[in-house]
Amino acid sequence: MKPLLLIPAFLLLMHTCSAQKKIAAQDAVNHSGQSVMVCDKVYNTLPLGGSNTTLLYLGAENGKFLTVVVKGPENSKFKWHPEKDFKGRNVCVTGTVGDYKGKPAIYVTDVNQIKLDLVDNIVKPKKTF
Repeated sequence: MKPLLLIPAFLLLMHTCSAQKKIAAQDAVNHSGQSVMVCDKVYNTLPLGGSNTTLLYLGAENGKFLTVVVKGPENSKFKWHPEKDFKGRNVCVTGTVGDYKGKPAIYVTDVNQIKLDLVDNIVKPKKTF
């Protein structure tokens, strides 16, 4: 075998084996800086006038659990309208948990980061006793 062929295969194997942690929007605050998949309901949306930015609030009406930010130029990459197409629906969003105005957020820059999800795939928040 040629050693050069082993390296790409090894890297591919590493990439396919690394699964993102699937969490509920309510648990995003505990995963700051981590790459996760958040599956939850979009309770509200807010297009920000003049900036071509759309906010999707997962887990609560006001974004207290997670805000998904589809910003400016990235917004035009999408063939859908996030403020209409996802409101009231269950989605899964992948990305790194960051911050938007002091609250947990994921910034969406690629269409593959957000998908509609089936209701029975929603991740329930961890119970604390």
